[in-house]
Amino acid sequence: MDLPLTGSLNQTVELLRVETELFTLFIQGRPYHPTVETLQLHRSSSQEWVSAQLGLVCSERLGNVQIKVFSPEAHGMVDWQQRESVFPCFYETQSYELVIQKKTAANLSFYHENVLLRQAIKPLGETILAGVLNFGNEVGLTEWEIRSSGQALLRVEMEIFPSKMDYKLDYQNILNEVNEQIYNLAFDFLRKTYQLTGLRETQHQSLTEFFTILQHVFRQLLDAVERINKNPNYALLQDRRLVDANRVKKAGRENIRELAKHPERLREDMNHGFLTIGSRNYTATHLMETRRRLAYDTNENRFIRWMLERIHGNLKELKSRWKIKNRTPDPLLIKRLDTMLTQLERVLKMDFLREAGVLKQMSVTLVLQMAPGYREVYRCYLMLLKGLSIQGDLLRLSMKDVAQLYEYWCFLKLNQLLGQKYKLVKQDIIKVNRNGIFVTLDRSQSAKMVYENPVNGEQFILYYNTIPGSDKTPTLSQRPDNVLTLKKKDAGKIKEYKYVFDAKYRLNPAYEGTSYHQKYGQPGPEEDDINTMHRYRDAIVYQEKDSGEYERSMFGAYVLFPYPDEERYKTHQFYKSIELLNIGALPFLPNSTSLVEQFLDEIIQDSPEKAYERSTRPRGTKEYYANQLAGKNVLVGSVRGPKQVEVARQHSFYHVPVENLASQKIITQIEYVAMCQSRRKFIDPAKTGIHWVGKVVDWEVVKRKEIKEIVPEPHKEEKDYVRFTVEEWIPLKPHIALGGQGINTVLYTSKYVLDRALEIAELRLETEEDLREWREKRRKGRVKVKVDHEQFVDLGKVVEVRNI
Repeated sequence: MDLPLTGSLNQTVELLRVETELFTLFIQGRPYHPTVETLQLHRSSSQEWVSAQLGLVCSERLGNVQIKVFSPEAHGMVDWQQRESVFPCFYETQSYELVIQKKTAANLSFYHENVLLRQAIKPLGETILAGVLNFGNEVGLTEWEIRSSGQALLRVEMEIFPSKMDYKLDYQNILNEVNEQIYNLAFDFLRKTYQLTGLRETQHQSLTEFFTILQHVFRQLLDAVERINKNPNYALLQDRRLVDANRVKKAGRENIRELAKHPERLREDMNHGFLTIGSRNYTATHLMETRRRLAYDTNENRFIRWMLERIHGNLKELKSRWKIKNRTPDPLLIKRLDTMLTQLERVLKMDFLREAGVLKQMSVTLVLQMAPGYREVYRCYLMLLKGLSIQGDLLRLSMKDVAQLYEYWCFLKLNQLLGQKYKLVKQDIIKVNRNGIFVTLDRSQSAKMVYENPVNGEQFILYYNTIPGSDKTPTLSQRPDNVLTLKKKDAGKIKEYKYVFDAKYRLNPAYEGTSYHQKYGQPGPEEDDINTMHRYRDAIVYQEKDSGEYERSMFGAYVLFPYPDEERYKTHQFYKSIELLNIGALPFLPNSTSLVEQFLDEIIQDSPEKAYERSTRPRGTKEYYANQLAGKNVLVGSVRGPKQVEVARQHSFYHVPVENLASQKIITQIEYVAMCQSRRKFIDPAKTGIHWVGKVVDWEVVKRKEIKEIVPEPHKEEKDYVRFTVEEWIPLKPHIALGGQGINTVLYTSKYVLDRALEIAELRLETEEDLREWREKRRKGRVKVKVDHEQFVDLGKVVEVRNI
């Protein structure tokens, strides 16, 4: 593969030239996109350029036509013939100058379905049409025409490539995945580019799809109705009426029964009477006459009328919604819709359709399937019922621009990654908004996806393009693309941790010599997108109901951006900053999802403490919490049996010998006391362990004999005891199990560990390393803390923390 010449990346050259007898057409611009060259996009596995699509249809009026295109191998223009491959040189967001130089006085005009592109090319004097084409963030095929007096002289179809992702590997996969997960969400209406589409079954068709298919079959439909009008299906009906006998041309035998029922219609006529009764002759004054007539009010014709009225209504709806959506005025589109409406109104006035009534029941008859005209209409009806699939080449349909598609895909892919490992409990976000011409996702605050972790039952919620209802932005409104709320269980309470995942179809390619390259040395997210993440984290807050104080509710914010090389990106500063500040960026493309998937697993598996530690805290927080949590403020003591527990609960106190305490100074640190019920004293296993904890409101050192609630043993009456008065005894739920061990006298722990422990050995965790290891392993399942004393945990030290 020949590389572009030095300096050619920003050099404007001629890309397409069409020489005809009526005019010469030029398109010029940059043949390369710097970002594409930096990322080496749109190459095959052998690093050869992929082929771009180019097609020209020329009218005979143009005479001899010569076409030249840009070639990177020749570094200039070369002759081109139909069906030859061409070099991809048209890209999104890049501008291209189009110039048409007339050779005759012909009235030439430029036409494109998109009104903005159509308005971009204007006459300059009498002999030149010129303007700048820019396709924005839209990629795929685009078609435009050079017309004379409304007739197409030249039709050009060319392919626009994305500049930040690979066209074949990434863009097509994004289209397919979005279309697969939420059918027809990828489609838009009359944009600058389109994709070839085929038909597929659907129950939800957007007006965009309907109009695209209708344009394809409209002429066939009208021709079929015209054909039916020449020989419409009819029913032969019989009309019976009572008329004067002199006016009846042919009287049927049914009149005998009628006259027998109605003898008053007979009069005596001895000369001309045709009916003899006894000796008298009678003739009839009135007879029933039966006449046959053709009726067009058949089910088949009712169906034709119903179908045409439905099409007429949809076109009127499309026209009104176009105006409501405040899109750029497009008189040609409105004219096309009005023409179609007029043609439908004309055929609906045909005699056979005016006589057709209301369709009450749909039945597929042999007439609809086989009769000339009817079968063609029925085929059009079946096509209009269908939706569109991107994998096909029957029809053309505009796609949403790449930035919008990328935002949708990021949300859908996040859900797909979560759904692979976690249980979907509820979804009410994929309620697509079909009120417009095309389909969009629901962006209301009630729209969310709820998942559940099957390991621990914790739930987490993914919001799209909104913030949770409990959060506020007191200053300016903030709408991140995706917010993931994790609900983690901590000491019997549910705590929420929220993270922003914002899709940005932006990439800084880090060109040589730029400040970005000097700072980071490789492509990555834009710096202002990282600043946006700081803003999201700081601006979105939660207001306490009681105090009214605001607290920052977002624990992290991350940019999702299109970049394929995940391994290389691991050395980028904005990837490392996630670990340091919980702010950064992650590459995200169909073939580059491992870093995002790995990070989702990490934050979901994080303990509440680890999740909190990920966030950036104010200076001094560490010392503050170290001072708050350093002390062992809980005394866990043994009891002599069920009676002591009952009396202690009844009188709200607990007593322990002073000699069992490590020192008398520790008494002043005790804020809570807990009672440990041993296996020797409590027969029922369900009663063993730590079930009760109370907050200390007062304490005093007294002789044992002064504690009157429980009669002391004689030899202990003069011993010093500490009597703790508690506010009330609170049951621990769940209780702390013995785990095969017990407490000899007393042990000391913190309230933090007591609220989270499941076995009494865990109360011996003291060092920061042991606590950290214990917290993280608890997220993966049950944990066993081993101490170096088999019977009593207060006599041993922690030697191992492991999952069981």
